[in-house]
Amino acid sequence: MTAAVSREGSASAGPSPAIHTVDLAKRYGDVAALAALSMSVPRGEVFGFLGPNGAGKTTAVKLLLGLTSPSGGEGFVLGAPIGDRETRRKVGYLPELFRYQDWLSAREVLGFHCVLAGVSKGARTRQVDDALETVGLAKRASDRVGSYSKGMQQRLGLAVALIGEPELILLDEPTSALDPVGRREVRDVLHALKRRGVTVFLNSHLLTEVEQVCDRVAIVDRGRVIAIGPLAEITGDGWSVRIRIETASPVFLDALKPFGQATEEEGGSAIVLRGVTPREVPDAVAAIVRAGARITAVEPNRRSLEDQFIRLLHGSADAAARDR
Repeated sequence: MTAAVSREGSASAGPSPAIHTVDLAKRYGDVAALAALSMSVPRGEVFGFLGPNGAGKTTAVKLLLGLTSPSGGEGFVLGAPIGDRETRRKVGYLPELFRYQDWLSAREVLGFHCVLAGVSKGARTRQVDDALETVGLAKRASDRVGSYSKGMQQRLGLAVALIGEPELILLDEPTSALDPVGRREVRDVLHALKRRGVTVFLNSHLLTEVEQVCDRVAIVDRGRVIAIGPLAEITGDGWSVRIRIETASPVFLDALKPFGQATEEEGGSAIVLRGVTPREVPDAVAAIVRAGARITAVEPNRRSLEDQFIRLLHGSADAAARDR
């Protein structure tokens, strides 16, 4: 499926995307921190922004937030040029490293950020209560932050990002320091935000987490998008099935030809069939049985996002080496 790795350089018809960039670039002297970043993020989805260290992910987030100015290209957030002051009121942000005063309660932290965000006095209590309820901290709202677990503090950070009722939230590694329970808690919050129609831009290196929450992903390397699309398209060409058999025979490979590419592995004790769809697996198994095979196991396998991530990065590195 080649669509998964195509560049998205223009916004589609209809409502403006939550994020849209065209050849967005940032240089620091002779160093290119971000080069020609082009992508489009529709509203209302959870979007994963992935790449190795040094790929330009943090620089891209800073540009989208207006914390630094681009050296080239252009970008739009919620339909306005990046850096637009009024638009920033509609954007929530959770940095990777944050800390709130241990002696304050969660309600006090959120109340303080309501003041910073310019939320009217009449709306502050409602927004604080709504944020606490969304992240599951309503029953601990009066407890001191110092008594919170890491997972609870991460949820409090998400609650802070919700103040001002943003249409877009940018999250920088929101689960990197959490245990499995904490990660599950944050995933639940992200699902709740999606149900509310909030667009979530998730910068993360934990690919198994991304697979569980994101609708689409972009993989960046050297400041450029090398793959973008729905998760099913990014990993879709990686489906295969391993059929374990008692004895090998060329007849078995011939029987599987209509279903995909079949190769013997493990000294002939297994046949790996690539390119087969899940729906075709029963028919493929029936065909090889009719050919005389005695099957001991059928093991479906789908290439993970991590597998595809590594494969795409290797391809990007090879292309960069050829261009030098």
